[in-house]
Amino acid sequence: MPEDHDWEAYKVPPTRTPVSERTTSVPNPVNYFQTAFNYVFDAPITFVREWIERLQNKNKFYYYHQKFRRVPDLSECLEGDYLCYYEAEAQWRRDRMVDQEIVEIVRERLAACKQREGPNQFQNCAKEMELLAQVTKAYQDRYGDLGYHGNARTCLMKQKHRMMEERKAAQ
Repeated sequence: MPEDHDWEAYKVPPTRTPVSERTTSVPNPVNYFQTAFNYVFDAPITFVREWIERLQNKNKFYYYHQKFRRVPDLSECLEGDYLCYYEAEAQWRRDRMVDQEIVEIVRERLAACKQREGPNQFQNCAKEMELLAQVTKAYQDRYGDLGYHGNARTCLMKQKHRMMEERKAAQ
């Protein structure tokens, strides 16, 4: 590169750019529109929103999960009471889903314990293994062999047959 620069071709900007003060006798209409918009639209909407937020902060509602009242079991329904049958069936489905989630949670806890303990899992995770065995046995006793299309009636019949077999075995 040459040592001497052509200062005329590449002019250096001035060190201080002067601020232009526009003073005209005609006011800027944008300022009027912004002020009018602020007073007509923005201020009332902001006021109403802040008022609603203050009211909502006073009455906080904490929603954890939906609670259903317990309905009578299928064995407690009167003959021909189809609404009771339907409610008992819905209750049985909810109970089955809850029991499935319980088994899944216990299984996840056991897996986390096995991952955490490594080679010592058989000694340190014995409680979790025992709990999983109990939970899966209870689930299998209640819902096992019902299949995908199992319902409250077949589950009740399975329970009745199991009780009859236990009575025969006790005699």
